[in-house]
Amino acid sequence: MQTFLGIGLGPIQTSIFLDGAFRGGCGRLVIADVDAALVAALRANKGTLQFNVASASAVTTHTLTGVEIFNPTVPVEREQLIAAAAEADEIATALPSIAFFKHIAGWLREGFLRVPDRRRFVYAAENHNHAAEALETAVGAFPATHYLNTVIGKMSGVLSAAECAQRKLPALTPSADRGHLVEEFNKILIQSCPGIEERSVQNLIAKPDLLPFEEAKLYGHNALHLWLGLHAQQRGFQMMEEIAGAPELLARARVAFVEEVGVALCRKRAGVDELFTPIGFAAYADDLLRRMVNPFLTDRVERVCRDLERKLGWDDRLIGALRLVVGQGLEPNILLEGAALGARKLFGDDREQIRAGLSALWKHSDAEAVAIWERLSQHL
Repeated sequence: MQTFLGIGLGPIQTSIFLDGAFRGGCGRLVIADVDAALVAALRANKGTLQFNVASASAVTTHTLTGVEIFNPTVPVEREQLIAAAAEADEIATALPSIAFFKHIAGWLREGFLRVPDRRRFVYAAENHNHAAEALETAVGAFPATHYLNTVIGKMSGVLSAAECAQRKLPALTPSADRGHLVEEFNKILIQSCPGIEERSVQNLIAKPDLLPFEEAKLYGHNALHLWLGLHAQQRGFQMMEEIAGAPELLARARVAFVEEVGVALCRKRAGVDELFTPIGFAAYADDLLRRMVNPFLTDRVERVCRDLERKLGWDDRLIGALRLVVGQGLEPNILLEGAALGARKLFGDDREQIRAGLSALWKHSDAEAVAIWERLSQHL
């Protein structure tokens, strides 16, 4: 019997990994989560949960059954998770950031040590280009345990119970305080490794070199999503779908996506995949821009623009995209507009405060940082 272990019960976990394990026939489905109310709600519903999927024309509901859930902060349940980790064939971490690995590393390591030679595929889904390496460092290396990075181009969100009721959508369970709403896009890329074709979790596409696709996701998809969100916020929009009524804004975002990020990535990653061609990248951008303003996804501008301390980091979204484009000998003029909006939102309008704030975030003072600041400062 195949066992799947998911760590963190957010919308990425439910709609990708848990759903993929359920549909792939895993005999045992186990979730670890520290939210006591969520654990109680799923148990009260006897391991059955639901999540909502937005297409371009409607929202449908998917149901999963037979899900066990344990709270690792409860000693007796932590022991059950250690036992599940020992027997798990596939594991997915879907936590808010890699900073949370320190909280799960101990009991995962204990489980792995019980069966150190078991073959395991461990998918790290924290939207970080080196999440798998960070997880391996935290937990430890084992002979047949493969820590794999992922590229998840799936937009998702959490709805409160009140929002679910207002929209007539089911929450995760009848007593849960939240529901999950995700888009129907479900082509998830994972790092390849020996034996990966024998996995049970469905809808995962293995790539021998994942880094180019991670760059397209972070510096294309994520960067332009934030760029649009910041401009939408400036215009007083509440929902991302409102951007559809501002075609000039979408057109400008497309230029940044295709002619700044796209040209840079096609230059840097030429020959890797059809994605990194002018036609392939333009199709990628057009598809994403349509999905970003899907009215059935009800994506809030505030959600897209939150956590700017992380999103304006040196290796993250907009700043990472600026570095990519400049590094390929190009000028990211439109990207800079969004970076400037984000910097002012985070640090105010004083140029010196912005410079000090970004310097503290970036922790870089080399020639590259000076070059990025000089360009950015012209848009403040």
